Amino acid sequence: MLSACFLGVAALFLGLSCWTFLETLAAVFARRIEPAYPSSSSARVAILVPAHNEEIEIAETLQTLTAQKRPQDQLIVIADNCTDRTAEIARSMGVTVLERHDTLRRGKGYALDYGTTHLAADPPDVVIVVDADCQVQPGTIEQLVDTVMATGRPVQATYLLQKPPQATAKHSVAAFAFTLKNLVRPLGLTHLGLPCLLTGTGMAFPWAAIQAVSLASGHIVEDMKVSVDLTIAGFAPLYCPEARVTGVLPQNSRAGESQRTRWEHGHLQAITTFVPVLIKSAIQRRNLDALGVALELSVPPLSLYVMSWLAISAITLFWGWISGHWFPGMIAIAAGACLAGTVFGAWAKFGRDDLSLRDLITVPMYILWKIPVYLKFLVRPQKTWVRTERDVRSASE
Repeated sequence: MLSACFLGVAALFLGLSCWTFLETLAAVFARRIEPAYPSSSSARVAILVPAHNEEIEIAETLQTLTAQKRPQDQLIVIADNCTDRTAEIARSMGVTVLERHDTLRRGKGYALDYGTTHLAADPPDVVIVVDADCQVQPGTIEQLVDTVMATGRPVQATYLLQKPPQATAKHSVAAFAFTLKNLVRPLGLTHLGLPCLLTGTGMAFPWAAIQAVSLASGHIVEDMKVSVDLTIAGFAPLYCPEARVTGVLPQNSRAGESQRTRWEHGHLQAITTFVPVLIKSAIQRRNLDALGVALELSVPPLSLYVMSWLAISAITLFWGWISGHWFPGMIAIAAGACLAGTVFGAWAKFGRDDLSLRDLITVPMYILWKIPVYLKFLVRPQKTWVRTERDVRSASE
C-alpha cells in the first residue's frame, strides 16, 4: 500500500518535471519567429494603470506610457483608496484619473472593474493593464495591440523583475526564478502552440474578453484567476515575447518576503481551487487550452518544488532501502534529473545576466530562506491582497 502511494506521488513529480523540462527545451532550442501581424494603427486603446499609494513610482511609469500613447488612445490611472499624492501627480502629467474609495472591497481586481465600467459607455478595441510601479519598454504597446487585434485573444507581455542597486545573492536567485517563470516557460508554451498564464502587468485584452469575465475580485493572485476564467470562456491568453515590462525587486528584505508570500500562497491556493475546474472544462468541452493552463498552473513555485522533491526522494529511497521496493525512488530520481535540466537549461540560455555561476551555488540557501513562507501557508495562509511596500528613492534618483 505504501509503495503504491509513494509511486503515485513520485509519478506526479515526474510528470510535472517532464512538463517544465519540455517547456524549457522548447524555449532553448526552438527557432525564434517574430509574427508579422499587420499594424493596428486605427485601433482604439485604453491603458489602465491601477494604483494604490504609488507616489514614488507612478511618474516614471506614466512617462514610459505617454511616450507610446497615440492621439486616439486613453491613459487612465485608477487611484484606488489612495492616501498619498498619486492622483495629484497623475493629473499634473495630463493623465485622466479615476478616484475610487471603498475600504471593504480592496485589491487590483476591483480597481480594474471600476476602470472598465467607466469605459463601457464608449468601449475601446483593446484594454491594456500596466501596474503603477513598472517600466514599459519602447514598442511594447504597439506589439500588444497588433497581437490582440490579429488574434482576438488576450496577450501577455514579458514581465521581468530586475535586481535592485545593492543586490544580494538572494536577489539574484529571485530574479532568475522570475525569468524562468515569466520568460522561459511562456516562451516554451508559445513554441508548443499552447496558451500562457497572465502575470499581472503588461496584459492586453480585446473588449470582448473583458465582457466575458468578471474582474471584480479581491483574489490574492487575481491574474491567475482571470487567466482561468478567460480560458474557460474561450479566450486563453497568448504570450508576446517582443513586448516587455520590467520592475525592480524590493531592496528591503521584509518587503520582498511580503511580496513572495502573497504570490506563493496565492499560487498554492490557485492550484487547489482552479486546476480541478480547468480539468473539468478540458474534459467536458474537449478544450486543449484548458488542459495546458491546468498543467502550467499545477507546477508549484520553484523553491517549494525543489524542497518537495528533496523530501519525496529521501522518503522513497529510504523506503526502498528498508523494503526492497526501489521503483518509487527511481521515479523520484528521474524527476530530479528533469528538474535539474530545467533549471540549468534555463540558466545557461536566459539566466546568466541575473545569476552568476557562483550565485547559482547559493540556491540551497535561498530555498532554506523560503521555508518559513511555506510553513506559514500551513498555519495561516494569506488570503487577502496586501500591497508590497515600495523602496524609498533618494532625491538624486
